[in-house]
Amino acid sequence: MSTTTIRLSDELKARVARAAERAGTTTHNFIVSAIAEKTEAEDLRSEFHAEADRRYAEILETGKTVPWDEMREYILLRAAGKPAKRPVARKPKR
Repeated sequence: MSTTTIRLSDELKARVARAAERAGTTTHNFIVSAIAEKTEAEDLRSEFHAEADRRYAEILETGKTVPWDEMREYILLRAAGKPAKRPVARKPKR
């Protein structure tokens, strides 16, 4: 395991110490957990953007999409636990 030095303002250091105490952990563990949570969030954000880019490229390539009103109805039915036929992507009518 390696060591990394970070510089914190006195105010932030005190806030971290108080937060760690409230959480029932050490300042070190609190900081490591915060870094891990932030890293996980950024990884998820990156995956989300990559998937969005992939889907957009597919739309550009095929020209097929699902109209929002159909997708909304599908989502609402699924959220209500009701059976719903999945909308099919198609080229929009012009």
